[in-house]
Amino acid sequence: MSATDTAEPVDPALMTAEELLGAYARHDLSPVEVLKAVTERIAQLNPEINAFAVMNPRALEAAGESEARWLTGRPRGILDGVPVTVKDLMNLAGFPTRRGSRLTDPAPVAEDAPCVVGLKEQGAVIIGKTTTPEFGWKSPGDCPLHGITRNPWNKLHTTGGSSSGAGAAAAAGFGPLHMGSDAGGSIRIPAAWCGVVGFKPSFGRVPQWPLGAFGNVAVAGPLARSVRDAALMLSAIARFDLRDPFCLPPEAHDTPAGTPRDWREGIEEGVAELRVAVLRNPGFEAPVDWEGMAAVSQAAQLLSEAGAIVDEADPGLPDIREIFGRIWGVALTQLVHAIPETRRHMMDPGLLAVAEANKDVPATAMIEMEQARVTAAHAMARLHQRFDLVLCPTVPNLAPLCDAPIPDPMAALWTNWAPWTMMFNLTRQPAIAVPMGVAANGLPRSVQLAGPLYRDDVVLRAARTREIAQPFATPDFGTPAAS
Repeated sequence: MSATDTAEPVDPALMTAEELLGAYARHDLSPVEVLKAVTERIAQLNPEINAFAVMNPRALEAAGESEARWLTGRPRGILDGVPVTVKDLMNLAGFPTRRGSRLTDPAPVAEDAPCVVGLKEQGAVIIGKTTTPEFGWKSPGDCPLHGITRNPWNKLHTTGGSSSGAGAAAAAGFGPLHMGSDAGGSIRIPAAWCGVVGFKPSFGRVPQWPLGAFGNVAVAGPLARSVRDAALMLSAIARFDLRDPFCLPPEAHDTPAGTPRDWREGIEEGVAELRVAVLRNPGFEAPVDWEGMAAVSQAAQLLSEAGAIVDEADPGLPDIREIFGRIWGVALTQLVHAIPETRRHMMDPGLLAVAEANKDVPATAMIEMEQARVTAAHAMARLHQRFDLVLCPTVPNLAPLCDAPIPDPMAALWTNWAPWTMMFNLTRQPAIAVPMGVAANGLPRSVQLAGPLYRDDVVLRAARTREIAQPFATPDFGTPAAS
């Protein structure tokens, strides 16, 4: 009897999307069996984690339809039968889009968001919508409508946000693929604090509609347990949609042969001779704990051993705190002021505090901030004339407590939440958060890799190289020893 014959079977809920697709093709597993494994896991773990805003009662029907297609050897697309979740900032037809707020319309929406159209076209089984802070305004994973979403690694700690439910679901094994969005770090921060992969594509790569408060810097993208799965999901959602005025044109998503691009192609080519800049100053003295810098040093060593040329560099960025803080603050102020004053007491107090602090910002200041945003993008473009990639921390510290007070939300933005992520939203570059081991207190660490605008392929290659050099397995939080 071989070693594989005696090995314990792998829980299908913990398998990668690529593994599931291979099992479907061999008829070793069916989409219905996988969905049942995922829903059983959700029933076991989600009462404490609280990752879902709503479950999809039609998921089993969709899994059955997928199973029938696989039995006839005619899968619909590259995600046929793979369980996925969608963040509750995005429209899923037949369900309300509540955005974590008690003030949003509870009526179902009629139209899918562009990324959801892509998922459905490729046969994905959508199992539910995941939680988000109110209107996606902050990094801690709580909201007035659904309460606190907790980190599977330690339920006293936050998941991060605003893709809080997506990060928790990815870590907990609630299926392999999770749809998030990122306006200042909202994919990468929960990925870092939950020990998973989170990819923010280039601006315009993944279409969005309707556009939210941060439409000029926000991007939709995947959270997953592996880099290859993130690239697979990107292949389904990176498409043209005329509803998004910022979306890249159709030819930007296709191969020379005119077929949709598979973003896994070339992902195993490594980083030999690529030039990597270690960034220690994103325009200001950004805070980072010793665990974060140790993770960066370790990642730099791994990339160097894989053949990359690693050096430190300073792009000479303007003060990112001032630029992003103003753009973020004014966007949230506009959002709050769209709510009748008599109902604002139902909103997150921190959101109201941000609106109060930014209520008198003149229009000229916003024009100046947009000019400064372009200056920052130009500085990073100049850096990428010399370097193919940027390596830096993802977050300033390990996951904070989920009920930590926020006395000053404006300061928290650049001290506790997004000092290392928000610059790549301003510059619109692709950036990815990749797990980098576990800290002394048992919480996951992370590093961030970014590339030139529209070179999503280079970022995925580098992340995959780091993943191969030091594989990272998220624990099975469903076992008695881990729960």
